[in-house]
Amino acid sequence: MSADTTPSAEGPVPELRERAVACAERLQSADRVLLASHIDADGLTSAAIAATALERAGIPFETVFAKQLDEREVARIAATDYDTVLFTDFGSGQLDLVAPYAADGAFTPVVADHHQPADVPAGIDEPAFHLNPLLFGLDGASELSGAGASYTLARALEPPERDNRDLAGLAVVGAIGDMQGTDGGLSGANQGIVEEGVAADVLEEATDLLVYGRQTRPLPKFLEYASDVRIPGITNDENGAIEFLSGLDLDLKDDGEWRRWVDLTMDERQTVVSGLLKRAMASGVPADRIDDLVGTTYTLTDESPGTELRDVSEFSTLLNATARYERADVGLAVCLGDREDALTRARKLLRNHRRNLSEGLQWVKNEGTTVEDNVQWFDAGTRIRETIVGIVAGMAVGASGVRGDIPILAFAEKSDEDVKVSARGSHGLVRKGLDLSRVMREASRAVGGDGGGHDVAAGATIPTGTQTEFVAEADRIVGEQLS
Repeated sequence: MSADTTPSAEGPVPELRERAVACAERLQSADRVLLASHIDADGLTSAAIAATALERAGIPFETVFAKQLDEREVARIAATDYDTVLFTDFGSGQLDLVAPYAADGAFTPVVADHHQPADVPAGIDEPAFHLNPLLFGLDGASELSGAGASYTLARALEPPERDNRDLAGLAVVGAIGDMQGTDGGLSGANQGIVEEGVAADVLEEATDLLVYGRQTRPLPKFLEYASDVRIPGITNDENGAIEFLSGLDLDLKDDGEWRRWVDLTMDERQTVVSGLLKRAMASGVPADRIDDLVGTTYTLTDESPGTELRDVSEFSTLLNATARYERADVGLAVCLGDREDALTRARKLLRNHRRNLSEGLQWVKNEGTTVEDNVQWFDAGTRIRETIVGIVAGMAVGASGVRGDIPILAFAEKSDEDVKVSARGSHGLVRKGLDLSRVMREASRAVGGDGGGHDVAAGATIPTGTQTEFVAEADRIVGEQLS
């Protein structure tokens, strides 16, 4: 086991390091481990980090995935013959379900998570092997992700002959995929992981244009789809983007084909950025929004330039495109290094994912949202897949007809009996008191469902037909939080 088991520089506090060591020792004492993980980008990278660390430590294991760790899924896990279960990127929010099984001796849980912990039922002990930044004064929504918790555990699992810092790149993919970047970059314990990845030569940190698609998109599409900061005449305007680029007095084509951002020299990038800033100012974009155009970017140096895997944002989107279409196995294989069949399959899923997101976003723009006193919402029914409705909701905020100053709730049919609800807010609202994790948990339980997540983004499952009652309760709670 490594003596120095954690990210440095603002990294996990000593108590978190000690908990990671205790969790590692429990795993090392097990004959074999069941690794259970969530399915989004953070969950897949968490699983890949944990799987690699377990393999390097010589601990036999099997991996399973779940969309949601509900009572039925916990019961299924308890029915296996594994005496040790490692939960990654979920488990904390389901301690009320997990702890009773642990108390009965069904299995010993080891949890590496960052979501808000649920209260354990009275008379039952808290699980001893619970690795969560929130227990040690760190923000699980911005300072350490599920992949970061798994990385901290991986450092504690290091065999004497092996350094697990090469897994830092996956931890950063997980953090960015979980929307933990604030003010243009990662902070807190996440920044400590970045520094370890840079030291291990698997990660590069730079200041660059904060636009998605730096590695793969031709320049006109790169700027046309740059929606985080909307520049009139360029954003969502293909001809406007081409006209802007053509007026920069740069040779931005190669054999008649538009180059990509990654193909440009630093001088060429500076020219484009300067032109964008001038256009934004001239178009009346607020100064604080203009500042958001440039920030910290992260590159995985071992991946091939010009591919989705080179940029952490594009990597995380690729992973989301696998698990949200029931192919978590494909995403895990890509994380573990498969650059042939799994990557080919992931790219096909990504194309389908992008098409579904585009169609879902267009549906929301056409239909709009229903606005209550403190929240807005839409019910997509079967029109938007329940596994991506939260992403669509986040993309819709700030779009035409969709307000950005109040949280948004998005419903989609999950089954004949259940409805999935996703909630998205903003860090500005969180600073004013918004906690969507509590909103989702309390409002869903009020109608016979359950939920949780983070203060800025959360989700729940509720019985079909309870949407109106749920909205009323969520609206009331948000009103209390923001009053």
